[in-house]
Amino acid sequence: MDRRESLKALALGTLSVGTILAATGCEDKKGATGASEHPNVTTAGYGRTPEEAARDKALADEKFFTPAEMKTITILADIIIPADEHSGSASEAKVPEFIEFIVKDIPEHQLPMRGGLRWLDVQCAKRFNKSFAESSEQQRIEVVDLIAYPEKALPENSQGVAFFNRMRNLTATGFFTSKPGIKDLNYIGNTPNEWDGVPDDVLKQYGYAYDERTLAISLKMEDRGKLMTWD
Repeated sequence: MDRRESLKALALGTLSVGTILAATGCEDKKGATGASEHPNVTTAGYGRTPEEAARDKALADEKFFTPAEMKTITILADIIIPADEHSGSASEAKVPEFIEFIVKDIPEHQLPMRGGLRWLDVQCAKRFNKSFAESSEQQRIEVVDLIAYPEKALPENSQGVAFFNRMRNLTATGFFTSKPGIKDLNYIGNTPNEWDGVPDDVLKQYGYAYDERTLAISLKMEDRGKLMTWD
């Protein structure tokens, strides 16, 4: 199982249908969005009271991470969920913007996230005399491999492991509650379809049949249904 499939399994196992519906429902049907471009961080849309919308906008307008930290978060998010033949990368799904919002919305993430980003830079400085963002792709993966597999990680890297677990969870949540991520899950939600009744062979098997009145009513209802439009 590759990295994306592992994360997809994680998302399907931990994200409830309500979470997914809430994420998609947060998209403003009129197309209006707040300061963040992630669909799960809108400031005007379905299900938000005026007070909640005002708080969302205030949080979205604030800045917590520095530009350098956001660059590292973007690189790391794309290492966790890179682009493939199914969909784009985490950054293309606006996951860094989602993480920026979440750490302001849930402040308990702030210290562990900032400390973890610092841990990455310190490790790269020791090994390559560069920051994580300045390091080569191969060098970044070398450091990530130290903390991405908790059962193999050395005790002295426990802080990095805790950070990477948090970062991976936030990345998976942000990606799989975005429009590209939900499409990647093949989640279709409540989708209208047609039901043509019980098949004739099944009716015959049990000695049943539709009477003419039932058929006439069903056909009439079907014709009405075809005139309906869906938003």
